[in-house]
Amino acid sequence: MTDQKPSYFFSRFVPYGFDESKELILDFLKDEGFGLMYEIDVKNTLKEKIDVDFGKKYTILGVCNPQMAKDALEIEDKLGIMMPCNVVVIEQPEGTEVAAVNAQMFSQIIENDRLECFANEVRGKLRRAMQRL
Repeated sequence: MTDQKPSYFFSRFVPYGFDESKELILDFLKDEGFGLMYEIDVKNTLKEKIDVDFGKKYTILGVCNPQMAKDALEIEDKLGIMMPCNVVVIEQPEGTEVAAVNAQMFSQIIENDRLECFANEVRGKLRRAMQRL
């Protein structure tokens, strides 16, 4: 797993096809308490909206852990501009890549000491889901 500190993401190439990778990461995120709020098929959206062929499958999964979202918003009510957490599934020449937001960046951007522990917990849940791939 790539983890470039202080990167805004971490990623992993997986030995599965695009669709299987997407379903697996959603299952593993569910096990960590995250639910899918939205799914954006970037390739199809760009084709429909601006008639551009993006050339590869690319899906954005907006996921949220409702209890953690509630707790975070009680700590910092403007944090909603960074929610939900995004996970992307990308068709690459080398195979399928899955990447997730590094929630620790939230505590680096927002000056609120209470967010650091929370951000570490979110990051840990996302990493555990990714490691299961």
